[in-house]
This record gives sequence, structure tokens and C-alpha cells, in this order.
Amino acid sequence: MKAGAAFSLGLRSVAPILLGVAPFGLIYGVVALQSGIPPLAAMAMSSIVFAGSAQFLLAQLVGAGAPLLLSAGAVGLVNLRHALYSASVAPMLAHLPQRWKVLLAYLLTDEAYAAAIPHLLAAGSDSSKSAPAHWILFGSGIGLWASWQLATLAGVLIGTQLPPNLGLDFALPLTFIAIVVPMIQSPALLLAALAAGATAVALAALPYKVGLFVGALAGLVVGAVLSEAMRSKRK
Repeated sequence: MKAGAAFSLGLRSVAPILLGVAPFGLIYGVVALQSGIPPLAAMAMSSIVFAGSAQFLLAQLVGAGAPLLLSAGAVGLVNLRHALYSASVAPMLAHLPQRWKVLLAYLLTDEAYAAAIPHLLAAGSDSSKSAPAHWILFGSGIGLWASWQLATLAGVLIGTQLPPNLGLDFALPLTFIAIVVPMIQSPALLLAALAAGATAVALAALPYKVGLFVGALAGLVVGAVLSEAMRSKRK
């Protein structure tokens, strides 16, 4: 597969997810303004942070007058899950020059990873001898980035003109449901997803979204244990 075809594959893979991302970005733009963040700063946050859940949390903390150090720490904690994505794709991208790794690290988000990972796994761990995995990931990442910037801009332009009871917050859970459900293709993955979800719900009251990170770790542990048990059973 050539670079252009791989890039197009990444774009096509992320396109269905953008239907949920668009209202999500729109809501962020509105919430940022309502929290007292200037329009230019709200747009800059989308370009620099480029992480929806972290941006929502940061906007809420700014609106509540939280200290800068506390806000930065909370956002960093929420974004720790991206380290798990990086560890997953690192073997497939190890041969790339540093400039590619920096670019793909910036574009690596929940949605881009979910759209690209099935194709990356199909390409195999040595992408230099098969499909150019970095172009697939770049296609899904840049498609999401462009959509997120436009959605944020729309939210900033609309600002406080939207009624507060419009109920657009349904976009966030629907987006993540659309990401997770198609990837559950085995009993181990199902149990891992259930463990992660149950843990996150049980710990939802913890401050600064710590429960989300603990839930992700619980899912990883359950998935790893079950996968190893299934491999041992086959031997």
C-alpha cells in the first residue's frame, strides 16, 4: 500500500467518528467561553492541548478559579491514558525518524487511535515492509484534528447564544461508545471493557477524573490476565 492510499484509509476510518466529535467540539467552545476563557485562548487550547476531555476539565477548573498548578496536574492525569496508546503503537513506528514520532504523538487521541489501530494491527509490526502504518495514523489524526478545530471555532463563534438546556452533552458518551463497541471482538475484550467501565463508574466521585485512569488500568489488568489464561489453555 502506498502512502497516499494509506493516508486516505486513515481519513475514511475516522470519518464516521467525526459525527460525534463535531457537537463535542461545539460544546467545548461554548463551555470555554462560559468559563471566562477568551475566544483566542479557547481556540489555542484546542490547537495545543488537543484533547477533548482534558479541555473540558480545564475549562471547568478555570471557571471555578482553581490554581494553575492544580489545573495542570489534573489535565496531565486525565491525559495519562495516551501513554497506553503510545505503548501500543510504538513497535509499529519504531523505525520512523524523530520528526514523524513527534507529529504522530501530537495527533494521537482516543478517536484517531480507535480508527487506525485495526489497520495498524493488520499491517503487522514491521510497517516498513508492509502498509505504511504511520500514514494511516497520520490520516486519522489529521482528519480528527481538522474537525476538532472547526467544531471549536463554531462553538466559540456561537458562544453564549445557545440555550443552556439544549442537551448537547449526549455527544461525549455516544462518541466513546462508538469507539469501544466495534473493538470488542472476544470474551477477554468484553470482560476487560466491563471491568474498566464498572471501575470508572464506582470511582466517579473521585476528584480530577482519577477514576477514569484507574478504570483504564483495571481494564488492562483484566484483559492481560484473561488473554494469558486463554493462551495457556490452548497449549
